Amino acid sequence: MLTDTALRQAKRGPKPQYLFDGGGLYLQVMPAGGKWWRLKYRFDGKSKLLSLGVYPDIGIRQARERRDAARKLLAQGLDPSEQRKTDKRESKARRDNSFAAMAEAWYSKKSGTWAPATAAKARFYLDRDLLPALGERPIAEIRRTDLVDVLARIESRDALDVAKKCRGWLSGVFRYALAAGVLEANPATDLDVVAAPMPRRRQLPHLPIAELPGFLRAVDDYRGDPATVQAIRLLLLTAVRPGELRAARWKEFDLDNALWNIPAERMKMRRPHVVPLPAQAVTILRDLQAAAGRRELVFPSRDDPRQSMSENTVNAAIARMGYKGRQTGHGFRHLVSTALNERGYNRDWIERQLAHGDENEIRAVYNKAEYLDQRRGMMQAWADYVDALREDRKVVAGHFGRAA
Repeated sequence: MLTDTALRQAKRGPKPQYLFDGGGLYLQVMPAGGKWWRLKYRFDGKSKLLSLGVYPDIGIRQARERRDAARKLLAQGLDPSEQRKTDKRESKARRDNSFAAMAEAWYSKKSGTWAPATAAKARFYLDRDLLPALGERPIAEIRRTDLVDVLARIESRDALDVAKKCRGWLSGVFRYALAAGVLEANPATDLDVVAAPMPRRRQLPHLPIAELPGFLRAVDDYRGDPATVQAIRLLLLTAVRPGELRAARWKEFDLDNALWNIPAERMKMRRPHVVPLPAQAVTILRDLQAAAGRRELVFPSRDDPRQSMSENTVNAAIARMGYKGRQTGHGFRHLVSTALNERGYNRDWIERQLAHGDENEIRAVYNKAEYLDQRRGMMQAWADYVDALREDRKVVAGHFGRAA
């Protein structure tokens, strides 16, 4: 029987040396210095060798445990070498067909078609909630009850919107596995039936038109960061999403032609968006450009010019103006949409200005019109109307920008 002392003191020589322990187990000391555990055994009348690891990573106790496990297989009529190969194949198959493998393959295929914010959100909750709970399990062994349990844990922290998104992502992963031939059935269907009820969705706070003059005066009187003030004004004049404005780059603007071309990768719907700029917006942007120097971003962070303005900057400024809970940066889209719809503007013009997808998928395929000229006139009329309210001029009822 070998001892730890004998193993430590074993010296290499010009030829391999063999230190025997018993039951076919021995340590082979190589001329280069490596020490390998081997098991010599017979199976089906043939002499065979099985590697059991390297000393000192595998100590004498572990080596003996591995020897004993191999001899149990022999007693059952199984070849330890072939069983190891079978175990490796099954282990690889489990990894290749695990939920984690299918989720990563699905995410890799789909994330390129999403807006960056959507891809980042899916990545975050995959890593936070779905992969820790399901990742190592073979996807074919996961049952609907397992998915319900995972979603229930998310709902228990009142993250109902996250749970809703996770239901969609789970459905996508299992559909991918189904198409890949790994599954015979999709357990991620009908998960909404047992979902916690969503609270009624509240519209993002936005002011009625009657309160807009007071808000505009508050913007004029605000003594915070001038760039934040201009960001607020541009949101009101263009009705773009706050994230689209915060990440805007100067190369996207054609101020001579009063156009802003937002690339598809920055849009929620993954479709490029052309924004006609009213004259007031062009003036604001030219003033910002004059002070920008060589900065790439129109609204850089004050702490790091390479990063965009914080997503909370606009809302924090609006709150300091006294409109907390009554108006948000995103709420300007609701305000502008309401005003334009109330004045009878064409719905298609308004929806295109807001970069909304068409709820009718078939209609969306054929309706590719940008309505650029119509939207240019509509938004200029809106900007003139905002100016009239700001200057407390009377406006003829039903018409934007026609001062009395």
